[in-house]
Amino acid sequence: MMLSLLHLLLVLAMPILLVGVVNRTKSWWVGRRGPGLLQSLWDLRRLLGKQAVLSTTASALFRSGPYAVLVCSLVAASMVPLLGQFAPLSFDHDFVAVAYTLGLGRIVLMVCALDVGSSFEGMGAAREASFSTYAEPAFFLLLGTASAATGMHSFADAIGALHHSAHFALMAVPLVLALLILLQTEASRVPVDDPLTHLELTMIHEVMILDHSGPELAAMQYAAALKMALYAGLIAALLNPFDPRLAPVAALLFCVAAMLAVAVTVGCVESLSARLPLRWVGGYLLLASALALAGMAVVGVTGGNP
Repeated sequence: MMLSLLHLLLVLAMPILLVGVVNRTKSWWVGRRGPGLLQSLWDLRRLLGKQAVLSTTASALFRSGPYAVLVCSLVAASMVPLLGQFAPLSFDHDFVAVAYTLGLGRIVLMVCALDVGSSFEGMGAAREASFSTYAEPAFFLLLGTASAATGMHSFADAIGALHHSAHFALMAVPLVLALLILLQTEASRVPVDDPLTHLELTMIHEVMILDHSGPELAAMQYAAALKMALYAGLIAALLNPFDPRLAPVAALLFCVAAMLAVAVTVGCVESLSARLPLRWVGGYLLLASALALAGMAVVGVTGGNP
């Protein structure tokens, strides 16, 4: 019960904190103080107090879609082992459920974008659909690598036990880099997407939520931040040497520190690089699959841990 409560606290709080750390890191690089670490929380609170403005062509699906996207993200978060070898909801091959729960949220997001009849939002939905076809194979290759290396079949066991497997150091670097690329893709960050762009022709995620406002926009923004927290938590779980059942405090502190380090890395990448041209994004996402395959090759050479 205590671990479940700690997991819930991480799910609710870390998306806000990670967005704040990313923004402060980017501000530091340009010599500004930047917004406070909790600025996104105040932004969400402000949006919750506003009335939504609806397109005349929008149906009831458009208003309910953002909450469905948020619920899908929360359900997936219940199966992601943020603390290491623990998740509140865990069963054999649950990583398949995680992938397709997030995929269901992506489909709802794209349908909502198409529902308003905007050509720009339809263009963003098409890009989201095409890029997700590159991201999902990388995710399954990565989890397949963890399962083959540990002999475990649940998300929490495979990720948490990978730290104790043979030749972990050889697998850790490509898998962490692959997760970082998946984070940039799922959370719509540079170099895959730019959350601060104002050009509809170059947007991906932001163009799909142009017509959302008020509480619906708050749900979309929090769901995007939650996806970033999930992948940052996966990186932390992959590296976490502490068993949360034996040393919960140490596991929690390592998880928070590692997730904050990932946020700083994301902020540095966004400050030191530009968004990739759209025709290069597919190749960049294929790099995640190549890195996951490199981890799989290490397992194949060493034989893994049956």
